[in-house]
Amino acid sequence: MTLKVTATEFQTRAGRYFDQAAKQPIFITKHQQPTRVLLDIEEYERLKRLDTRQAFYAHELPEELKAELEKGYQGEETPDLEHLME
Repeated sequence: MTLKVTATEFQTRAGRYFDQAAKQPIFITKHQQPTRVLLDIEEYERLKRLDTRQAFYAHELPEELKAELEKGYQGEETPDLEHLME
């Protein structure tokens, strides 16, 4: 079950939702669209541990990644998508 509250409701009763966020994420909405999520810090940290993405400046690239990029491999050809390039 997902709990959604408006931004105004959240501002009015933030303390209540802080306690509930320990049990489940709280989706905060504006104009009926989710814009923020309040969640327990342990859940946030668990999710962050799962994120292994890295970003590099060109001069920071590891040598093995540079070697792969120099090969120029673009993946398998997809002729059925060629019309999108026109």
